[in-house]
Amino acid sequence: MAKKEHSETSSLKIFVLDTSVILYDHNAIANFQEHDVAIPALVLEELDNFKSGNDTRNFEARNFIRLIDIASKNNLINNWFKLSKNSLGRFKVQVAEFPQTVNAETLFAEGKFDNRILNAALTLKEENPERKVVLVSKDICLRLKAKALGLNAEDYETGKVKNVEELYTGKTELKLADALIVDQLKANDQLPATELALPYPNHNHFYILKYQRKWVPSFYSVKDKWLKRVKTESVFGITPRNIEQSFAFDALLNPSIKLVSVQGNAGTGKTLLALASALEQRREFRQIYITRPIVPLSNKDVGFLPGDIKSKVDPYMAPIWDNLKLIREQFAKDEKTQLKIDELVKTEKIEIAPLAFIRGRTLNKIFFIVDEAQNLTPHEIKTIISRAGEDTKIVFTGDIHQIDTPYLDSESNGLSYLIENAKNHPLYAHITLKKGERSELANLATSLL
Repeated sequence: MAKKEHSETSSLKIFVLDTSVILYDHNAIANFQEHDVAIPALVLEELDNFKSGNDTRNFEARNFIRLIDIASKNNLINNWFKLSKNSLGRFKVQVAEFPQTVNAETLFAEGKFDNRILNAALTLKEENPERKVVLVSKDICLRLKAKALGLNAEDYETGKVKNVEELYTGKTELKLADALIVDQLKANDQLPATELALPYPNHNHFYILKYQRKWVPSFYSVKDKWLKRVKTESVFGITPRNIEQSFAFDALLNPSIKLVSVQGNAGTGKTLLALASALEQRREFRQIYITRPIVPLSNKDVGFLPGDIKSKVDPYMAPIWDNLKLIREQFAKDEKTQLKIDELVKTEKIEIAPLAFIRGRTLNKIFFIVDEAQNLTPHEIKTIISRAGEDTKIVFTGDIHQIDTPYLDSESNGLSYLIENAKNHPLYAHITLKKGERSELANLATSLL
């Protein structure tokens, strides 16, 4: 198909991106096809504040600044120009932010960055009355303020997963016409799946095969096209309490599966199952990394907390230490195993640290658990997986409905993105846990409140 050359027509839109979009995806400006893209000059000021540091937002800010620097060359960036020879649309930095009709700073508050960004978009709209100007932001409140001012506004859609309520769960209950396959699988533990019409023939997938009151849990491997019986067995002192947890253990212990995601509500056992599986396979990996992204309360950086680095981050790592302590308690009568767990921590065979502290490590022969993965962006998920070396296994756990970062939701977070886009890969398996096992009181909170 021939490329459509850009021309200033009313059918072509102008998208105005705020800082939150750039920090979510530094390459966002290249994802609007033939339409023009602008950023308010104030966004560059905000990105300058983010350029230092090891957080993903800092990397996104630096990458965007480099991208514009390379693309602009001898161009004045306050005028429209093409980012590359193959670009269909154009780009500019919108300097003017003094609209003649309605002023966001007058209506809301003076000096606030968000209101100045609104003014830049409103000015661009006045300068281009024949074209549709759309403010793109991950900030819901900013989008609402834009609409209140008569300005079109929308979320950044790239990387979003639609219909998360129908998100792939990794498991299916399959009713059979007779008991033959159920009986054969119970007797032989595995059998070829060529005679079964499976609903997910291109996915590593868990099935509960049922015939009347007979049933057997199984795992279908897309690589060899076989069904394998899933057994309920304890893993490093932890016994699965339901069939979903048995499915999770099966994926976590399967050496041919290198990438696993476990999604579920609070109390379903996601982190505990992953940690127990890692300890069970400790001899097969050089090191066990358990990490989670730090999402400070009230959006304050850990620098606001007193103490040294360890003191600052320990509160965020506490849930992981709690799970490790619970596993250790399973061996109350086995002092040798307890000492072994203590030694693994002391010698850093097990390392529990924030994600930012592990960034840049070489992930060769590592069992790598990323907890609270719903607080990561799709780009962060991709970056973590791309660092995997030989014989490494990566496990993402989280709850897509319990997100703590202001610019992510159940559709745009990295865990949903991973589940949707990796589900048919032969190295990947997923399971969604629904039954809470923490306590009846915790289940009450999940189901009723």
